[in-house]
Amino acid sequence: MSADSIDYPALVQSALRGVMRDALARAAESGMPGEHHFYIGFRTRFPGVEIAPRLRARFPDEMTIVLQHRFWDLRVEDKRFAVTLTFGGASERLAVPFAAVTSFADPAADFALRFEAPGGAKPAAPRPAPAAAPRGAGKGNGAGDGADDESTVVAVDFPRRGKREP
Repeated sequence: MSADSIDYPALVQSALRGVMRDALARAAESGMPGEHHFYIGFRTRFPGVEIAPRLRARFPDEMTIVLQHRFWDLRVEDKRFAVTLTFGGASERLAVPFAAVTSFADPAADFALRFEAPGGAKPAAPRPAPAAAPRGAGKGNGAGDGADDESTVVAVDFPRRGKREP
């Protein structure tokens, strides 16, 4: 894209990340309302991701976490969020830049977002079940909560200039 062009797809990605950031900020401020819960997929090797070495070894490329009943100290900043979860009976603090997130879903609202990777590569569609659900946290940790496959994935596709569909 030339320097004198407006990169609308990048603007849309930024706006959608803002939706996720605002939802997380509301949960951090007031707790998770009703049956809402979040599945958040992210790249574990992305610059700025802070996770325990044992988790990075187990999930070297991508990981999905669940924020539902058992999460603590959720902090949301302009460019990242941090949260404490339980994995295998041990509490772990994670910090994730919003740019590292590949998917965000709230099955209770039948809502999901998929984000493009930097450089334009598209990530896989969000999975209804977490790849790395916190274990050892007891009932309601998101593992096996049975999110259905009918979540809405919001994707915006812009037609190329000069091409019009009838």
